[in-house]
Amino acid sequence: MLRRAEADRWLFVATITLCLAGAVMVFSASALTAREQYGNSYHFLLRQLLWLGFGLLAMFAMINVDYRRLRQPKLVLTFLFLVLVMLVGVFFLDKAHATHRWFRLGPVSLQPSELAKLAVILYLAWFLELRCRPRSFGVNDLMHTLAPALGLVLMMAGLVVLEPDLGTSLEIVIIAMAMLFVAGLSGKYIAAATVAAVPAIYFAVVHVSYRYERVMAFLHPDADPLGHGFQLMQSLIAVGSGGLTGVGLMESRQKLFYLPEAHTDFIYAVLCEELGFIGGALVLALFAVYAWRGLEACFRARDNFGRFLALGITVMVASQALINLGVVLGLMPTKGIPLPFLSYGGSSLFVMLLGTGVLLNISQQTGEGVRG
Repeated sequence: MLRRAEADRWLFVATITLCLAGAVMVFSASALTAREQYGNSYHFLLRQLLWLGFGLLAMFAMINVDYRRLRQPKLVLTFLFLVLVMLVGVFFLDKAHATHRWFRLGPVSLQPSELAKLAVILYLAWFLELRCRPRSFGVNDLMHTLAPALGLVLMMAGLVVLEPDLGTSLEIVIIAMAMLFVAGLSGKYIAAATVAAVPAIYFAVVHVSYRYERVMAFLHPDADPLGHGFQLMQSLIAVGSGGLTGVGLMESRQKLFYLPEAHTDFIYAVLCEELGFIGGALVLALFAVYAWRGLEACFRARDNFGRFLALGITVMVASQALINLGVVLGLMPTKGIPLPFLSYGGSSLFVMLLGTGVLLNISQQTGEGVRG
């Protein structure tokens, strides 16, 4: 017998803790920069808190909306269409930081590529659930399943690459492949996709100078410590300077104009410097809890739509966290990928909380005796 249980407390507490830690670290990492640029030390913190408020409202709203309502074709396709329109629309707007990534309305900005992740998750969860039904075409039907599924994913990822934003486009592909794999995608198609991706990634990196320079800086950061290797070197210095317990909250030295993007992509480096190995390990533990409870919701979902939806959201958060942490710790080349819930950035925070609200709702829809 099915019942509505409480939302997963472990998942909820991990999410709220990460958000609160993020607000504290955004202020710590950005206060001096904000005062120098805007004459107000609280500039970035206030913006982050505003988006946090919007995100929490969206999360609590989705907790109370049965996730199966999201399965309506009109809703799925309308959301997909709007996101595609926004991804195309940004190219007709002025550039910001030499990219076409944002819609701006006064002090508020929206990044459509963040919404594209949710659009892909929702579309694939709906589409794959249809294809997994008895007497349907199945997941491995090339013309009726893989072509429309991957065609949409590649269109989204291609538009994001053109912004340019290779990191987010790779995120979209990772999410899609994880969902297709769990749906039962054959190994031969996974192998074919991997082989096809290698030359595409090679071309996107080698033939774009700044990406190639990032790869070279990753391989040999000490070859140009004041140039292309500067950001990675400063990140590693920050992480190493924290020791076991850190230098103290607000006491980071690397954030004082040494570490670029200290309050966005490299906020974890500042956290490790100020809170040390203990603080960094606690953040890793919170992301591990999120991934664990997200996968638990996926495995215990009452239907394929909920299972695919929960998996997509969990992979979105967990893979983005792993990529960001890998960059900060020098395990992969630099990418413009924020750390979920912690980095400064309204669109990312809002999307992560909105997705988490759906995930928490799925965790409520359980069988008799199954913990929510």
